[in-house]
Amino acid sequence: MSNEIKTLIEQARALPPRDRIALIEDVLDSLDHADPNIDQLWAREASDRLAAYRRGELAATDLGDIVAKYRP
Repeated sequence: MSNEIKTLIEQARALPPRDRIALIEDVLDSLDHADPNIDQLWAREASDRLAAYRRGELAATDLGDIVAKYRP
């Protein structure tokens, strides 16, 4: 971690809670941008899975079964 980052962290910690929250939200928003390449890959994956299902190569699973599998 660079000294510049450490300094920014110290400055952020000195802010009042409301300002720290605003800072965090702004930083997170700056990271939350869709990547067109990833979106395209997911769209292709969804299309491939649907096609496999329609060809009978992929079975559907009931949502209730999936949820039950992961419930404690």
